[in-house]
Amino acid sequence: MGIGQWTIGEREGHAAWFGETEKLSLCVIPGLGSKVVSLANRSTNREWLWSSGKKLGNEGFASPFSSGDESGWDEMFPGINECSYPDEPWSGRRIPDHGEVWSLAWEASCTGSELRCKVEGVQFPYRLEKAYSFLSEDTLRIDYVVTNLSDSSFSFHWAAHPLLQGKEGMKLHVPEDLNEIEIAYSEGKRLGEFGDLTDWPLIEKDEGTVDLSILGAPDRSVADKYYFTGKLSVGWVRLSDPATGESLAMRFPEDKVPYLGIWANSGGYGGYNHFAIEPATGRMDDLNYAMRHHEAATVDGRGTYRWFLEITLT
Repeated sequence: MGIGQWTIGEREGHAAWFGETEKLSLCVIPGLGSKVVSLANRSTNREWLWSSGKKLGNEGFASPFSSGDESGWDEMFPGINECSYPDEPWSGRRIPDHGEVWSLAWEASCTGSELRCKVEGVQFPYRLEKAYSFLSEDTLRIDYVVTNLSDSSFSFHWAAHPLLQGKEGMKLHVPEDLNEIEIAYSEGKRLGEFGDLTDWPLIEKDEGTVDLSILGAPDRSVADKYYFTGKLSVGWVRLSDPATGESLAMRFPEDKVPYLGIWANSGGYGGYNHFAIEPATGRMDDLNYAMRHHEAATVDGRGTYRWFLEITLT
């Protein structure tokens, strides 16, 4: 008998699966990209996921991410930025904004204490599956597997996209050897242009030294996406709230998920205030760029690629 339990219900008119232990709870909506719309610490009643306040939903496959609810935790696969696949036999096939799977309905089934979700590609021959289970009362585990349904090797970019409720003073903790970032996007070029490198966490600006590891106050000029340069030596990252002593930590296999991206938005995009920790199989959001720089994951023809995430709430 595993830890925790799952029940099926409804969230804003959508079929939803609710998983819980004594210390944490989550809600998954298979019909909306199998997104997680709630991840809460039951011991403190803290909801970690951010909501835009929009009605849950999207406008269907390949629709812009901004036309949907923009809330919670989506899966980004097989790319992030809209682009065309560069190599044969799928050269020129479009990868939509935020990938294919976030806007597709997934199949879901529950066996005991495990929830399984799966979906197949539209433009590309793959199957993406994930299984939710609980390692302990305070730790959620998600096991992922991509199956290549073709005879040709397939390169892809997967990243977790949990939009977390950002609060001034929260602190990002990463392995000590991470000290440089590459800019993917920065509103008003605050941190630089695409591909620029800069030190992390301290950077010098006209207004003085900025510590990127500490979330700042709401500021409509700030929206940054960056990746740490190089591959991770160890797969972990944590976001803490010194004001309450609470934290959200992630652990993942650095050989399969070797990169870490950060999305920090305190008003520069949409007037929203949220923060995303994005373990990733590739770098810099653009699959073309990642493939050219040999920083994309590849699954052999008829092969599989497996990884996991473990999320601990304290």
